[in-house]
Amino acid sequence: MLDDLDIDLAPVAAEQPDPLLFATVSGAHLYGLPSQDSDVDLRGVHLLPAADLVGLREPEETRSRAWVRYGVELDLVTHDLRKFVRLMLRRNGHVLEQLLSPLVVHTSEAHRELAALAPGVLTGHHAHHYRGSAATQWRLFEKTGELKPLLYTFRVLLTGIHLMRGGEVQAHLPTLLEQVGGPGYLPELIAAKRERENALADVDREVVAADVERLHTALDEAQAGSALPDAPGAQDALHDLVIRLRLEG
Repeated sequence: MLDDLDIDLAPVAAEQPDPLLFATVSGAHLYGLPSQDSDVDLRGVHLLPAADLVGLREPEETRSRAWVRYGVELDLVTHDLRKFVRLMLRRNGHVLEQLLSPLVVHTSEAHRELAALAPGVLTGHHAHHYRGSAATQWRLFEKTGELKPLLYTFRVLLTGIHLMRGGEVQAHLPTLLEQVGGPGYLPELIAAKRERENALADVDREVVAADVERLHTALDEAQAGSALPDAPGAQDALHDLVIRLRLEG
């Protein structure tokens, strides 16, 4: 899938002021919903030197930059390791999707260690994250009528259902349709979205509203029957990993 971008993103990782533990592609490309004019969302983790965290100055825990390269808009956001791990422990599904994205621009042994600990932060409460994300995207769809927030609504609901049922983070909508199922009109809408980023949704709003409500119910049921624990179990291991990597860095 990364080859579909037809651009070399590796130099972006090398240009960052502090070492990157990983950088992956997130957003529309990860979700299987890129358009010809989609920007490229890069997400990752940088490692600040210990002195930046113990001195008087506020550390730059989050860095954000948007620019154009190769004729494509790039959007890069990275968090310092400590902040990223704290987000992992706050049942934030987005950072887990970024960590586990198969679209890898830069990786390291630390990246692999973080990914190996990711199952230990999954809980049944991650359903709240996906439920809330779906509500936000649905409100945006009602306001704009665009395909993007409508498809994102379905994407996060199906991701949440799949996670609650099987304990796996899967963000790719076409794959989710195969593994979880969904309304039969979604492949056609995905194709339309790929043609144009801001395409309007030519849909029956009552029908899609009923389908969204049905998936909310399915998410509630999947959460109620989930084998995922109530609290993360990897907190101590992540704490130790953050200390070790900081000292090594």
